[in-house]
Amino acid sequence: MSAGRKVIITCAVTGAAHTPTMSPYLPITPQQVAEEAIGAAEAGAAIVHFHARNPEDGRPTPDPDVYAPAIDRVRRESNVIVNITTSGGPKATVEDRIAAALRFKPEMASLNMGSISPYGRQRILEKFEHWQHAWEQELFVAAPSRVYPNTEDIITRTIKEVGSGGTRFECECYDVGHLYNVAYFADIGLLTPPFIIQTVFGFSGGIGLDADNMTHMRNVADRLFGSDYHWSVLAPGKHQFRLCTMGATMGSNVRVGMEDNLYLEKGRLARSNAEQVARMRSILTLLSFDVATPDEAREMLGLKGQGRADG
Repeated sequence: MSAGRKVIITCAVTGAAHTPTMSPYLPITPQQVAEEAIGAAEAGAAIVHFHARNPEDGRPTPDPDVYAPAIDRVRRESNVIVNITTSGGPKATVEDRIAAALRFKPEMASLNMGSISPYGRQRILEKFEHWQHAWEQELFVAAPSRVYPNTEDIITRTIKEVGSGGTRFECECYDVGHLYNVAYFADIGLLTPPFIIQTVFGFSGGIGLDADNMTHMRNVADRLFGSDYHWSVLAPGKHQFRLCTMGATMGSNVRVGMEDNLYLEKGRLARSNAEQVARMRSILTLLSFDVATPDEAREMLGLKGQGRADG
């Protein structure tokens, strides 16, 4: 890849893995999520990835009515690309998981390409003496028995129903086998190129953080998809900026944000998602990369455009 290419920055503003006790800056209410998304866009993010939380206690929720104030405000006040999750907790139904994407028909939606089971997340309990809400402790206590299912039936239904509105899928691949799952769904005609591939490194139950793993994932994607895909990288916590920088030098787009990392640097919590986006943009600029605007990203990824986001 040439040094002058455009790099797309995605910002995942809140997610479902972190909890209110872990950072006072984690956006919880729809108003906070909207402000964080708009701030991230102003700092240089072309795409903003959405989850929703119960505004009373910060618990993740798939309720489209909770998404609505944030999505509506961002669409009114920003040109940023809206990307809505279709993932969910172990007990979430498919109807729950796709409800927001069906209602808002975004330009993009994330799509986990295989089932995963987290390992070791219960160790987070050791880091905090007091929790703001009982559900936070319960989340980590139950982690050893938890599976996040993404079966063929779940993925098929998500593609058919959410994709019918013109939404393009960001295929989240936590391990090498998930790349082969993308190829399978392409072979049966459910996913069409160019594919949007998000490789995820360092999450429990998935592929590790070694540089060799990043090269391996890219090489497998090259064999499966040729040049007919767009590649992005994300990594958790302290590994975020290092792995994203490594990926950018190898030809990837990047994802930052409080869904993946609560810190700006060692020992310093990020006070906003915009801080992380600005830091990532600064790194890319120092490496002589240009950062894509939302409209440039739309053209690169073949999206339907904000004006057609509702169908």
